[in-house]
Amino acid sequence: MAQRMALYMQDKHPIAYELEIAKYAEERGFSEIWQADTRLARDCIVMMSALAARTSRLRFGSAVLPIWTRNPAVIAATWSTMWELAGKVDGKGRVMLGIGAWWEPIATRVGVKRTKPLKAMREHIEAIRQLFTMQEVTYQGEFVQLDRIRLDVAFGDTSPRDIPLYIGATGDQMLELSGEICDGVVLNYVVSVDYIKRAVALVEKGAQKAGKTLADVDRPELLVCCLSDKDPAAAMAEGKKLVSYYLATEPHIMKASGVDEELLNKVQSMMSWPATEADYIRTSKIIPDEVVTPARNLLIYKRHTASHPVLDQDVYIL
Repeated sequence: MAQRMALYMQDKHPIAYELEIAKYAEERGFSEIWQADTRLARDCIVMMSALAARTSRLRFGSAVLPIWTRNPAVIAATWSTMWELAGKVDGKGRVMLGIGAWWEPIATRVGVKRTKPLKAMREHIEAIRQLFTMQEVTYQGEFVQLDRIRLDVAFGDTSPRDIPLYIGATGDQMLELSGEICDGVVLNYVVSVDYIKRAVALVEKGAQKAGKTLADVDRPELLVCCLSDKDPAAAMAEGKKLVSYYLATEPHIMKASGVDEELLNKVQSMMSWPATEADYIRTSKIIPDEVVTPARNLLIYKRHTASHPVLDQDVYIL
């Protein structure tokens, strides 16, 4: 099988430009685009729908939709709609569903209580998977309650939705759960090579619980490459800006990064909320070069010739 290569979209570029990027990527043989649900900046559903409407072959996934923000039946109906919108390529649907347990401090700041995220995630995956069969579903869990409902498409295609399910996982237990109950796991960036090796081992452990092998679990990995043929120092500066944001504002990334705690505390004290580009620039100046070199999952290259140094996985570039 040909190497899969994808793009990971956040909110850095104007939307019209990102739509052009998608068309260009499709013409150049890229396989898919993963769309972030970025803070309170861009909604992945709107972006995925726009991207799907402007292309004919690329696949699209959410990386990732917070489970606390929408009812699982509504999530299933939304992705069913996108499945219809995007159509099929080689007999397969073009959309993928990646969900996550969200992160702090954004969840608390909007009044969401992230209690028992593992249980909540399992219930959402199980319920949504059943709804994608297009059969009637009753599900009584702690977080998900469905009473004799179905995706009641009356005038369109009523066949089962072949929409693979992914969890955006960072912590050990969520990684293991992903391997057990999902079609795939979305692995994070700004983490070390050793972290990724351990994460994949946990995914494999979860897969084995369900009688699967690691090969049965898709493992897209977010990978940031700052590229410059002429000015590697500028590429390094851009990498440090991104790293400073994640180390300062997202505790799950901070924990997984393996970065010195003193540096984490200092960066965090310098970053405001919500963060601005000026914050990125100011805090990036205290990030050492080694935090953003190929020893970590953020790679700075002088040349446009680079291969992933870790595992035989898919590479996603911001």
